[in-house]
Amino acid sequence: MNSKKLNIGPKDIINSLPEALIYHILSFLSTKEAAITSLLSRKWRYFFAFVPNLDFDDPVRMQPDMGNQEETEIHTSFMDFVDRVLALRGNSHVNKFSLKCGNGVDGVGVTRWILNTLELSVSELDLSIASDTTYLFPSKVFVSKSLVRLRIEARNGLAFGSLVIDVGDVSLPKLKTLYLDSVELDYQIICLAKLLSGCHVLEELVMIDVVWNFWESCSASIPTLKRLTFFTEEGWNNPPPSVTFDNPALVYFEYTDTVALKYEKVNFDSLVEARLGLRVGYEESENPIEVPFGFPFPLIEYAMVGDATDLLTGIRNVQVLYLYASTVEVLTFCCKAIPIFNNLTRLTIESNTKVGWDSLPNLLKNCPNLKALVFQGLLHKATDRCGDMCPCKPPENIHTCLSSSPVKVLEILKFGEINDKTELEQTKHFLELMPHLEQLNIYYDTSVDDNLVKVSKQLQEIPGVASAKCKVQVISDNLTLSVTLPSSSSI
Repeated sequence: MNSKKLNIGPKDIINSLPEALIYHILSFLSTKEAAITSLLSRKWRYFFAFVPNLDFDDPVRMQPDMGNQEETEIHTSFMDFVDRVLALRGNSHVNKFSLKCGNGVDGVGVTRWILNTLELSVSELDLSIASDTTYLFPSKVFVSKSLVRLRIEARNGLAFGSLVIDVGDVSLPKLKTLYLDSVELDYQIICLAKLLSGCHVLEELVMIDVVWNFWESCSASIPTLKRLTFFTEEGWNNPPPSVTFDNPALVYFEYTDTVALKYEKVNFDSLVEARLGLRVGYEESENPIEVPFGFPFPLIEYAMVGDATDLLTGIRNVQVLYLYASTVEVLTFCCKAIPIFNNLTRLTIESNTKVGWDSLPNLLKNCPNLKALVFQGLLHKATDRCGDMCPCKPPENIHTCLSSSPVKVLEILKFGEINDKTELEQTKHFLELMPHLEQLNIYYDTSVDDNLVKVSKQLQEIPGVASAKCKVQVISDNLTLSVTLPSSSSI
């Protein structure tokens, strides 16, 4: 090819790019990075301000050890930059406005930017705001006719500030995703009810550390909702008095909280997948503890409280279920009866050494169509109520949850994490009792190939297995070994 005919230098190539392509390229960058491209050519000078997505990240937020004067100067520069970009943009529509700012960014400025983007018919607001004082979130956001996704996160670290939401009228006719993280809802129950009632097409709701444990009642009931995630950090052991979930269209439910005293209504008719991280609740016992004479302070006894029965009944149509170890404990102490899960085909159970498997025999017997059983670790607290779930049972125990199990695929994750011998005995126990097993996958938590070979050989020495057609694989990051089991069953 004759380069003289082209006569195009690198700078000319940049200038010749279509504006639509330039905006597309800049859309992959933060607004600060996009602004640097204004140095490429005169034509690119203001393009960065007109990209559909604006992304501002306070640099002090990532460098908390700066001096006060340096922080003030950077915050001033950051605020000037945001003001300048929005001024350059004029009335041009904003698709997404993302803002992450730490303590020291003027709350008045933050509100001004949010209201500015609302006037530009913004579709998505992604806000992470830290404040060392109380920041009152602008209520005009909750009457936006253009918002499709709204994410509000308060991240104060060691600061004593808060982000408070106080809604008046609520009308969010296009909002499909609402994400609230560590915010305070003024007038609590009323605020949440008004907020959710104004979201007529909401499909996804995420509430993280929006603590409702001290409310008289709590409700997340939306007929259009498809995905619901509710999470409160461990440490809130006060059980919510009353909780209602009325979400007939919900397909995904993730719930981590102290188990409520009562679940007034649970309607999940369309549920496909659930992840439960329930925790046992505690309240002060009415019976005082006698203390020795002269003891410097009174001793308080706490009693387990909460009832997960109605919640479990409400999710009984689920197909995929993940139970954290704390939930296994709740099923033991805070559940009157485990319902029958006729539709459940995949069950994952997290284990740890503080929680026994007491509730698992009844749970597995009530899963008549279970096809895949997954253990996140095998080590658990040994008790005399595990049925035939593990070798730690007493010989006279007559439960047969494994012998009657329909499970075809068994997966064991985090194998070798602490105690190979105990885990190996447990694995052998499964193989000797589960008659319908077709596949066992053991995921070894080590990069030492010799350990995999050792475990594989020990599995081959099992005197008899319940399912002669079961195939076994021992898997690590570096190696996968297939294990040949005895060809006939001795069970």
